[in-house]
Amino acid sequence: MRTTPLRSLAALLASLPMVAAAAQDFPAKPITFIVPFTAGSATDQLGRAIGQGVAEQTGQSVVIENKPGASAMIGAQTAARAAPDGYTVLITTNTTHAANEHLYKSLPYDPVKDFSPVTLLGKGGQFMVVNPSSEAKSVSDFLALARKSPGKLSFGSGSSSSRIAGELLQQMADVKLLHVPYKSNPLAITDLLGGQIDMMITDSATGLPQVEAGKLRGLGFTGSERSPLAPNLPTIAEAGVPGYEMGYWFGAYVPAGTPQAVVTKLNDLLIKATQRQAAQHFYKSTGTTPATSTPQELAQFQRNESQKWGDIIKKAGIQPE
Repeated sequence: MRTTPLRSLAALLASLPMVAAAAQDFPAKPITFIVPFTAGSATDQLGRAIGQGVAEQTGQSVVIENKPGASAMIGAQTAARAAPDGYTVLITTNTTHAANEHLYKSLPYDPVKDFSPVTLLGKGGQFMVVNPSSEAKSVSDFLALARKSPGKLSFGSGSSSSRIAGELLQQMADVKLLHVPYKSNPLAITDLLGGQIDMMITDSATGLPQVEAGKLRGLGFTGSERSPLAPNLPTIAEAGVPGYEMGYWFGAYVPAGTPQAVVTKLNDLLIKATQRQAAQHFYKSTGTTPATSTPQELAQFQRNESQKWGDIIKKAGIQPE
C-alpha cells in the first residue's frame, strides 16, 4: 500500500508524544561514556568525574568504556555507530573533532555529520617535560641539544594536541626531532620515565603529578600565560620560542539523529555535573579551565577550532597521512 504524505505526517505527529515521554524519562538505564584514550588520560579522568556527577543526579550508573588507538579514531568511530538514543556519549577532545580531519586523508567517521554536539567541558594547556637525567634544564637547553644533533632527540605524543605541540615547536624553533607516537599520553610518559624517549608535551593531568613527584622535569608551559599550578615554570614563548602557544579542549557528543529533547536533557545533566565535587576537583587539580556551552555554541566553536587547528597544522608543515 502506498504511503501518502498525509499518512506520513500523521505518523510523525503520533510519534512526537512518545519522543517527549522518552526524553522526560531519560535516562531509564545506564549510560555509556566512550573515551577514545586510555585509562588514566586527562580525558578519562574528566569523563569519570562527569560520569559520577551524572550518576549522582539520575541514580543511573555511568559506564566508562575506553577505546584508544589510531589517534582516537577507534573510539570516535565506535561512538558514531552507536544507537542515537542518548545512552552512548563520546567524551573527547579537539583531537577527534578539530585536528584529525587535517592530519589524515580519510577518517572512519565524520566529525560534523556523524555527531550531535552536547556541551563543551573544559579547556587547558600542556607542559613540556623531560626525564630528570636529561642535560636540559630549560627550554633553551633542550633546543640547543636538539640543534647539536638534528633528528636524534625524540619526542613522544599520545594525542593530536601533544603531537602538534611538538611539531609546532620544531617549526617555530627551527629544530629537528624524532616523533614517536603512542596510543595515549600516559603510555608516552611511561617511556619518558624509562628513558626510551627524550621529551614530550603533555596535558597537566598526566604530566604535572610526575613533575611534582620529581619523576619528570618541567621545562615550559604551552599557554599564553604561566599555569597557576606551576607559576615558577615559564611559558615556552618566554623561555625561548616567541609567539608559541598551544591549548586543548574537552567536549561531549552523541551520535547524529539523537532526539533533540534527549540532547537538551544531556546538556543539562553534564553542565550540572561539571559543578559537582568530582569535576571541580579535576579542574582545580589539573589547572583545567571549566567551560560549558549550549549544543549550538559547541557546534560553532568546533567549526572555529577546526579552522584554527588546520592553520596550525599547515604552519607546522605536517602533511596528511
